[in-house]
Amino acid sequence: MDSLLPGTALLVIALAMVASSTDRRSKTLDRRLQRLERKVDLLLAHAGIEEPQDARMTEIDELLRQGKKIQAIKVHRELTGAGLAEAKEAVERRMR
Repeated sequence: MDSLLPGTALLVIALAMVASSTDRRSKTLDRRLQRLERKVDLLLAHAGIEEPQDARMTEIDELLRQGKKIQAIKVHRELTGAGLAEAKEAVERRMR
């Protein structure tokens, strides 16, 4: 029984290190993706090109006209895969 304790401790430490490393890589990739998206948005704006609109965006606009902001945010998240804060911000921009 005593011989299992050091091996178990090493296993737990190894798993914690792997999880930490994966989390850092994920955050780094997320930041890089956000920077790239901002750059593409700037390039499109500079060129005067509008991003093609998905047909479901009209569903979001209709929900907003009905005063159903929360449902509009849910549809936006389903459509784009955005997080809650990002979807809320995007829907609020559409409201203006």
